[in-house]
Amino acid sequence: MTNNPNGQLPSHWKRITEFLRDKKTGRYSRITYGVIWNLFLLSIVLIILGLSFAGGVGAGYFAAMVKDEPIRTKSELRKDIYNYEETSEIYFANNVYLGKLKTDLEREEITLDHISKHLSNAVIATEDEYFYEHDGVVPKAIMRAIFQELTNSALQSGGSTLTQQLIKNQILTNEVSFERKAKEILLALRVEKFFEKDEILQTYLNVSTFGRNSSGRNIAGVQAAAEGIFGKSAKDLNIPQSAFIAGLPQSPFGYTPYTQQGTIKDNLEPGLSRMKTVLKRMKDGNYISETEYQHALNYDIKKDFIGNKPSPAEKYPWVTFEIEKRSIDILSKILAKEAGYEERDLKADKDLQEQYLKLADRNLHQNGYKIYSTIDKKIYDRMEEAVKDYQYYGSPKPEQVKDSETGQKKTVMEPVETGAMLIANKTGRIISFVGGRDHNREATNHATKALRQNGSTMKPLLVYGPGIELGKLAPGSVKANVPISMNDGSATGWRPTNSGGGSYTGLATAREALAKSYNIPAALFYADIKNQQPVKYLEKMGFSSLMPQDYNSLSMSLGGMQKGVTVEENVNAFATFANDGKFVDAYMIEKILAKDGKVIYKHKSNPVNVFTPQTSYLTLDMMRDVISSGTAASLRSQLSFSADWAGKTGTTQNLWDAWFVASNPNVTFGTWIGYDTPKSLEQTYQGISYSKRNIYLWAKLMNETYNIQPKLIAPKKRFEMPGGIVRRSYCAASGLLPSESCSSAGLVKTDLFIAKYMPSRTDESFTGGGLFVRIGNKRYAALPSTPAEFTSTGFIVNPNNFEQIGGKYIIDPGSLPINDKSGVSPIASSEVLKDNGKVPSPPTARMQGRTLIWDPHPEGDVIGYRIYSNGKKAGIVKAGGNLSFGSGRGSFYVTAVDIEGNESSPSNVVSRKGTASGNKKTGLDIAPNHRKPKKS
Repeated sequence: MTNNPNGQLPSHWKRITEFLRDKKTGRYSRITYGVIWNLFLLSIVLIILGLSFAGGVGAGYFAAMVKDEPIRTKSELRKDIYNYEETSEIYFANNVYLGKLKTDLEREEITLDHISKHLSNAVIATEDEYFYEHDGVVPKAIMRAIFQELTNSALQSGGSTLTQQLIKNQILTNEVSFERKAKEILLALRVEKFFEKDEILQTYLNVSTFGRNSSGRNIAGVQAAAEGIFGKSAKDLNIPQSAFIAGLPQSPFGYTPYTQQGTIKDNLEPGLSRMKTVLKRMKDGNYISETEYQHALNYDIKKDFIGNKPSPAEKYPWVTFEIEKRSIDILSKILAKEAGYEERDLKADKDLQEQYLKLADRNLHQNGYKIYSTIDKKIYDRMEEAVKDYQYYGSPKPEQVKDSETGQKKTVMEPVETGAMLIANKTGRIISFVGGRDHNREATNHATKALRQNGSTMKPLLVYGPGIELGKLAPGSVKANVPISMNDGSATGWRPTNSGGGSYTGLATAREALAKSYNIPAALFYADIKNQQPVKYLEKMGFSSLMPQDYNSLSMSLGGMQKGVTVEENVNAFATFANDGKFVDAYMIEKILAKDGKVIYKHKSNPVNVFTPQTSYLTLDMMRDVISSGTAASLRSQLSFSADWAGKTGTTQNLWDAWFVASNPNVTFGTWIGYDTPKSLEQTYQGISYSKRNIYLWAKLMNETYNIQPKLIAPKKRFEMPGGIVRRSYCAASGLLPSESCSSAGLVKTDLFIAKYMPSRTDESFTGGGLFVRIGNKRYAALPSTPAEFTSTGFIVNPNNFEQIGGKYIIDPGSLPINDKSGVSPIASSEVLKDNGKVPSPPTARMQGRTLIWDPHPEGDVIGYRIYSNGKKAGIVKAGGNLSFGSGRGSFYVTAVDIEGNESSPSNVVSRKGTASGNKKTGLDIAPNHRKPKKS
């Protein structure tokens, strides 16, 4: 303001000054000021009261929303927020990682120090930029929620802190409501009070879902995301990879690069765009520099996607499911024991057992166990390849099945299947197995699940091993090897036959019978011990599918079980002999660790004494012959290495199954082939018999295993003979000490015996100087009237010892000779061939070149033939000989002679030039057929 030059105020200012100085004006001013001030104070009070009321209403409303929410302690909150499923991991032997068990959600827990700092920063920058500053909630978010509720605005769930998201995921639900939000806020504040920021962040990173992995499985936790998307650990993620993963929680299945099938999506743009958003927020939050930001934007993240990767269940289905099944069984027993139950309680109560199996299943798929198995990955892989490459299983056969879609019957071609098992003798450790040829075609594990009759592989387990143990037989013990009929309750009796219906040798030792797999002696040996319940030996050796009928069935001696046995159980039982008679139950789970590293299970073997070392060695020594000269003699030509193997082949009725199991001092290995729906294997395929096809498969698998573990498969040591075994001579007609008659007959052999069961009696099974007749391979004692020209001098079986060799079951006692090296036996039955009561009918003869021939006589009591030339006897032929006679010039005929000496009428007369009319008078001196001729 400019002053007046005269020093006076302008007129208008003068008037204003005068007005303000006026007393009346001052009085009105004071009144106005007081009114305004009072109004201001009143407004302030009203505002404060309004806010207090609103706050009280809000607080009261908030309290009403959370009144049902329990006040959790720190330990309760810890339990709740850490309560998330974690997939269990499985391992091959030697800590070789296999993969994760299949679950609905795959997760692997990890600590913050094993997570890339870039990933932690990306998550914070994207989801909660003030994470390290707030106390669990952001006030403006609370005010926004209150305002939205009071104004009935559309509710929004965005803006939650990491702590709130953790509460929502772990304790509350995804429901969008103020009540849920109020509880979320309350719990978030308590979590922040009790836990450090890094604890909260670590849990969040383990909890959040991240879409799908390269197997198409749902994943949660940054470690599962890093492995499943990029094939690396979370600690090794770079900036763009971290940004990609950090962006996924907003829309896990929208941004994930993988489909449900594990293939890469055609459209990856949503996920890539989200990654750029995360990178921008990382730059804005000063977590990365401008240079790092630009480099990450230009980074080709698509090349890092690992593409489809089969899950363990897809790549190793039989191994995965077997480990899972056995782990559930183990855990069910642990959980039951913790609840006060014993294993016998579970066996006695199926409902209780089922309850704990379900509980164990849930625990296994939620608690992040580490399960270590015994399976050698290299051996298993090589066996799988060998099974696929093998060319001699046999032809597929048609089978009627029900179509799952139409319900109609259709014909499919069913291939020959296989199963195999390799077990370490001393420990029972399952080193490897073969579940089948193609899991996609047939998922049944033919090594551990399929029950099949085991054929002749049963003989060492149920007949020879127990028989030796009970002192009822030795390798040199003798039984009949001729057609028999045994009483099994049926009308005709049980009539076992040898393989192919033949191979009847009269008598056979136990060693011979096992090596050649003769069924008849095995059945007779079993009959001697059946009343002592030898099936109990199978119980001790782990057979779990025995039925009540199996304990009384004679056909069990040949593997005729009601249900059958698995390859694992059969092979496991054989390992008993290689383990000095101690059965060690086979196992596949070495140990189970909880996610904190605590060992909750470790396998411990509990050997069961089944046989003495002496019994075991003798059985093994007999089974060596199976490979050296018996039914598995073809094995050695197929093996690329040598070892001390002892084994047994097996075939079931109708050729439904073929088995081979063998042990060396380190391991026992067995294979089986057959159709899933029982059908006969082809007798020969590509020129190879069914039994050899299985043996060759066994050899192929062992050769492949030897290439990986030569010391394991081909140990230099041999089975060692224990003390208490002696070598002694015995008579091959009885198994007793040889007599003079036995020595004269050339039937003395030498073999091994358990010293305390060595024979003490001298053989009296036959006497010398007897006469017998031979009809084919059968021999009978001669009668006083039997023509001497048809008899032989030899040794006759003593009737008193007939029972010992199974005589009461023999259908035809004349079939009892013992074949010696020349094929001609000097031993005959004491049984007499029964005369049919009539004179034999005349034979029919014919000339073949210069040889007179005729057919075998149809009557069973004919013991030989006389040949006449030009009316005079020119020679004889015994019934068991070649029915022919070399002739010169002239006419010839033949007569038949029976056991009583009765001679038939002449046959038709033949000559080198033709055949005369039959039975006309010849003028020769022929004995009439109505009288008995004199002995010649």
